[in-house]
Amino acid sequence: MFQITVQYFPVNFDVAFLRIKQQYIHFTHYKIAFYIHVTFSIFSLFAGFTQFSRFIRTKYSQVHKIVGWTYIVSILLLAAPSGLVIGYYANGGFWSQLAFCLLAVGWFLFTLKAFVALKQNDYQKHQIFMIRSFALTLSAITLRFWKYIIVLAFQPRPMDVYQIVAWLGWVLNLIIAEIIILKYIKK
Repeated sequence: MFQITVQYFPVNFDVAFLRIKQQYIHFTHYKIAFYIHVTFSIFSLFAGFTQFSRFIRTKYSQVHKIVGWTYIVSILLLAAPSGLVIGYYANGGFWSQLAFCLLAVGWFLFTLKAFVALKQNDYQKHQIFMIRSFALTLSAITLRFWKYIIVLAFQPRPMDVYQIVAWLGWVLNLIIAEIIILKYIKK
């Protein structure tokens, strides 16, 4: 994911994914949203991996708090809102746009609910909503994984793949998150 992100820096509007977004690249709000999204989403991904470590939570609780706070703020103020903007311009038409916009809204809401639960000292609820939030954060990885598998197995048209992975990249993650919550958290 880091390699995917760094190819956009220094700022270059004619590289990788942006090559197929040339019809939108003249919109200043799209360019700003795109760069905010790729920058803070990758940070959220890396930060999120540390938050589920019992070792870090117990031995380095201050690190857990600082990284967790940064994860929450980066998603609520930057990554999710910018994801909503670029989701509106998603490839694959209405169904892909709907999938990515719902992903952005869900990511924002789950993260916000995790934050509110933390402020209310409801740590179980905080954990549940962070699992959901991180499941959506992981969509950056699973979307690319499913794209690779589907193309390798079926060789469909590019926009058909995009419409499938727009949903599969996060809905399956959320189902797995709910299974984890039911099996390990809600007892």
